[in-house]
Amino acid sequence: MLRLYTHPACLLHDPGPGHAERPARLHAVLQALDHDRFAALDRIEAPQAIREQLQRVHSAAHIREILLGAPPDDMLALDPDTVMGPGSTEAALRAAGAMVAAVDAVLGGSARRAFCAVRPPGHHATRDQAMGFCLFNNIAVGAAHALVAHGLKRVAIADFDVHHGNGTQAIFEHEPRVLFASSHQSPLYPDSGREDERGVGNIVNGTLSPGAGSHEFRELWDSVLLPRLHAFKPQLVLVSAGFDAHRNDPLADIRLGQEDYAWITERLAALADAHAGGRLVSTLEGGYDLAALAASVSAHVGALME
Repeated sequence: MLRLYTHPACLLHDPGPGHAERPARLHAVLQALDHDRFAALDRIEAPQAIREQLQRVHSAAHIREILLGAPPDDMLALDPDTVMGPGSTEAALRAAGAMVAAVDAVLGGSARRAFCAVRPPGHHATRDQAMGFCLFNNIAVGAAHALVAHGLKRVAIADFDVHHGNGTQAIFEHEPRVLFASSHQSPLYPDSGREDERGVGNIVNGTLSPGAGSHEFRELWDSVLLPRLHAFKPQLVLVSAGFDAHRNDPLADIRLGQEDYAWITERLAALADAHAGGRLVSTLEGGYDLAALAASVSAHVGALME
């Protein structure tokens, strides 16, 4: 059974008019999943993460800044791209809390796989800094919860967002119990993720040149990233599911289609089946063309349900 975690509060994070990371993104995702094909999804309201869960990966000062939030009826710019409004704090807590609840569910046996349809995204947030539309690093919170609360020794994070998950890498680059494998366009924001960035041997970056398409993406995963993930033999697979490498996305220059997202999802599910008893949790990261995002999430969730 595939469990879906989301919450209405994630629609109330509003960075302002014209911002790419807008509430309409999650509306498009949820509308796509409100289809007979997905009737069997086990839909759960995401809880709020608690301070103890956040402080495993974020500094006390960063947590305070996000919890303090924006002034009532005003906006707070944390960097040129990352803006909080009155609803942002709860949205960020629900997005991180969804990952914690999903990890508990798959490791506790009440679900085999889970998808967190949440926003704001998370993989650019570092220990000390919100950036790149991200407030808390949702997937890092989930991975740390698996290590600390469940005692896992090997957690894999696969990130196919078109932008490098610099925050996730920075949080775990000295943690050998976590393997971080990422495909991303280079050069592109945030100008990190070189292939010679290896952490303590637990970081595997694969770069795609602007204009790359399905062939290059699949070859990179098949020849480099998936073999490293299989060799790690993870006890849990976590996925930063960004869909902004789609050919129609306005923020990058990779030319994938929704069929490529079905393909990589099938490969990651097979990884989880081979080593982790099927246990896989995916969370929404980027994807900024609404039609492409809806189609890509449908392909991803459909593959997770098979």
